[in-house]
Amino acid sequence: MNSKQRLVTAIDGGIPDRLPVTTHHLMPYFMEKYMNGMSELEFFNHFGMDPIQWIWPFVTIPPNPEHWRIESRNIPDSKYITIRYDLSTPDKTLTTVIQRSASSDWVIERLLKDKNDIDLIAKYAPSVQCDVEEANRQVKEFGTRGIVRSSVPGFEIYGQPGCWQDAAVLYGIERLILETYDDPGWVKAFLEILKKRKLDTIRTMAGAKLDIVELGGGDASSTVISPKIFDEFVAPYDKELIDEAHRSGQKIAYHTCGGMMPLLERIAGMEPEAMETFTPPSLGGDADLREAKRRIGERVCMIGGFDQCCFFQGCTPEETRQAVRRSFDEAGAGGGFILAPSDHFFDAEIELIAAFADEARRCVY
Repeated sequence: MNSKQRLVTAIDGGIPDRLPVTTHHLMPYFMEKYMNGMSELEFFNHFGMDPIQWIWPFVTIPPNPEHWRIESRNIPDSKYITIRYDLSTPDKTLTTVIQRSASSDWVIERLLKDKNDIDLIAKYAPSVQCDVEEANRQVKEFGTRGIVRSSVPGFEIYGQPGCWQDAAVLYGIERLILETYDDPGWVKAFLEILKKRKLDTIRTMAGAKLDIVELGGGDASSTVISPKIFDEFVAPYDKELIDEAHRSGQKIAYHTCGGMMPLLERIAGMEPEAMETFTPPSLGGDADLREAKRRIGERVCMIGGFDQCCFFQGCTPEETRQAVRRSFDEAGAGGGFILAPSDHFFDAEIELIAAFADEARRCVY
C-alpha cells in the first residue's frame, strides 16, 4: 500500500498492510530548531512516516467594511509578541489580545466580554466558504503521498472547530462553564449562533475531496468539563455538524486533547469516522488504549495514543520501540488505528523519532 491507501484504510476501519504512523501538526518551533527548517513533507519522508498535508481552503466572503472590520496592532511587551485585535461593527467594537512565544500562542483578553456580544456575531459576522476548486487542486497535487486534512473553521482571529470549543475561546472556559449553571439558555443561544455559521460553511464543502476534516477541541475533554455538560452543551451541536459533513461527503476526526475515557461512547455516538488524540496521563489525559479499543474500536478509527512526553525525550531508542509495540498490541488488532503522538510536540530527540517511525513500520498485519 502507499501512504494514502494505508491511512484511508485505517480511517475506514479496515486493516492496512502495516501500522500507519504519522503526527498531528508539526510545530514551526520544532521544525526550525531541530530539522533545519525543512518542509513537512520532507520531515515525513526523512523519517519514513505516512504524510499528512494540512490545507486551509476557506475564504471569508468580504463583508461591508462598515459592518465587520478587523484591525490589529502590536503592544509592547518585554517577553512575548503581543497583538491587540479590534473587531468593529456598527454597534460596538470588540477587542481581543493574543500573545505568542516561539512555540505557541494564547488568548489573554477574550473577544466577548458581555453576553449581548453574541448578537453582534449573529447580526454582522460574514460567511466563510470552502474554495472547492482550490481544495481539489491541492489534493490532486499531493496525490498518493498521504492524506489531505482540514478542519471546520473556528471563529475569526482565533477559534476552534467545535461549537463549545469556539465559544470557550471567545468567552473563556471558566466563565462558560459557570454560565451552564447560571444561564444555560444563553449558552445554548450562543452555541446555536456558532453552529449556524459552521453549518453554512460545511455545506460549501460538498465536492471537496478531502480525506478527513477535524472537529472538536480540548475544551470538551473530560479533564475540563463533566459528561453532563458534554451531553447537553457539546454533543447536540457537534452532532449536527458531523451529520452535515457527511451529507457534504466529508469524513470527520473528532479531536479531544485531554481526558476522553468517560466520554468515549458519547463521542463515538456522534458518528465521526475517527477520534483523537488519546492523550496519556503523563500529558494531562487519561487514555487507556487497550480499554478504549475494547469499548469503541469497532466503531471508529483511533488516532494518536503515543506518549511523546516520555518517549520522544529522555529515554533510549529501545524504550521508544517498546512503547510503539505496546501501542500496537493495545490498539492495533483488527486495524482502525493510526499511531501518532497524542497532539503536538515541541522538543524531541531525533534518534527517538527515528526509532518511533522505524518500529511502527515493523508492525505488520
